[in-house]
Amino acid sequence: MPIAKNYKPEFESIKDLILDIAQERSAELLLVMIVDRLAQRPHVALARIWLIKPGDICVNCTMQPDCPDQTRCLHLVAGAGLPLSHEGSDWVRLDGAGLRIPIGVGEAGRMAAFGEAEQLNHLEEDADWIERNEWARGEGILSFGGQPLLYKGEVLGVITLYSRIDMEQVKEGIFWLRMIANHAAIAMANARAFAEIEFLKKRLELENVYLREELDQTHASGGIIGRSQVIQNVLQQIKLVAPTDASVLIIGESGTGKELVAREVHRLSNRSAQPLIKVNCASIPSELYESEFFGHVKGAFTGAVKNRAGRFEAADGGTLFLDEIGEIPVMLQGKLLRVLQEGEYERIGEEITRKVNVRIIAATNRDIRQEVERGRFRQDLYYRLNVFPIEIAPLRKHKEDIPLLAEQFLKVAAKKLNRSPRRLASAELSALASYDWPGNVRELQNVIERAVIVAQPGTLYFDLPKYPVESARSTVPVGEESTEGEKILTEREMRDKERRNIFSALQLSHGRVYGPGGAAEILGLKPTTLMARIKKLGLKRPE
Repeated sequence: MPIAKNYKPEFESIKDLILDIAQERSAELLLVMIVDRLAQRPHVALARIWLIKPGDICVNCTMQPDCPDQTRCLHLVAGAGLPLSHEGSDWVRLDGAGLRIPIGVGEAGRMAAFGEAEQLNHLEEDADWIERNEWARGEGILSFGGQPLLYKGEVLGVITLYSRIDMEQVKEGIFWLRMIANHAAIAMANARAFAEIEFLKKRLELENVYLREELDQTHASGGIIGRSQVIQNVLQQIKLVAPTDASVLIIGESGTGKELVAREVHRLSNRSAQPLIKVNCASIPSELYESEFFGHVKGAFTGAVKNRAGRFEAADGGTLFLDEIGEIPVMLQGKLLRVLQEGEYERIGEEITRKVNVRIIAATNRDIRQEVERGRFRQDLYYRLNVFPIEIAPLRKHKEDIPLLAEQFLKVAAKKLNRSPRRLASAELSALASYDWPGNVRELQNVIERAVIVAQPGTLYFDLPKYPVESARSTVPVGEESTEGEKILTEREMRDKERRNIFSALQLSHGRVYGPGGAAEILGLKPTTLMARIKKLGLKRPE
């Protein structure tokens, strides 16, 4: 609406605005509040705020030719006005005219470059300005004023006013605009500090949940143990890849210790001071994958009662361990690939694009190449993850490490269960070595912990299948037997072998034949059958 000839702006309400500025802790709400309150004044046609941020849309920006280095520019972050015509209907939009302004270009750009105020009066007489801003004549704009947002000598952005009266007629208005700019800059700096504190607080809470679990698992496992060449090769690979930021794909059967390898890679990396966050991809319901990875905002879906940060946000600056990577649905693999390639993602229900710097370590017990051929895993994602593969051999391939592993697990279990520490006898180690361990190191740890729980004083009973399990990856065809390299035993040698085997079982059971942990149970025989064989072989039970 036209301004009355006797109109005089009042400035008493600006004092209330400055008080409100000091109390607002949200930077986003602060900027919107300032332009809205300024635009409520009858003579203000348009109020806008730009902040200095990195260049982000340079390829599509209409002002790219005028931008000196395309590394920083002014981003329009808030706008409000009272247009007289439909041409001004997009003034409150942040994707219309003036979306980006190069530093040093135009009135706003000069304020950002030099930190000095700009003021233009009698714009109806300035043909150049009217030509550049042809909408100004139709909107009755007579003057322009702007102030840099300065905080401790740093220009954070600029605030501008397009007025329907000449500002030189009301010099008090320039003073108050400078006051608003100064208080806004301080409030923005404080708001950013509060936001950073809140972010760090939430991240710390998030990390505590994840890291407590990781710490418990680390203490329970005792680290990578073994002197075999197989283990030494793995340790050498870890030392090679850890100092880099390359993605690592750990391949191995379940229970081989893939997570321990991931922890060791992180521990020796340049990110060791930052969190290692684990995601078990096999345990996440398909409809919650995206929320688990990227987080969500309140109300994004049924059950989203509050904002939630995802695992990528928790791992920012550190390492994200994706266990059982082959379980991720194909529909989510594209979004995961985008994060790996561009370092960007959005929470569910939020349009803000977030940046993240995360190193990925993935693990699988599947043949991912076969999954790619079957169309169940994206080939481009596989190549992105498989930069440096580490293959973990099953325990049956390095049984020489069983004594070291067993002693460590026995020590950990005894401490955990408040039992007296002891060493494993040679007969007990022989029993462990005779088994093929399809569940690998994890099965060995569980068997020993069970043995400690049920142990009688001085006795350990290992709950193993009655006969050694065939290798899970045996290459011998079904229905055929492999005799290559095997020695043919005579009848006497067979009896001697049986005698030694029964005697070892009797030693392990401390001479007991009957009952739990007795030699009969260890050998998988009926006690009466075992007694008959002991008598037939002329064996004496050890004292």
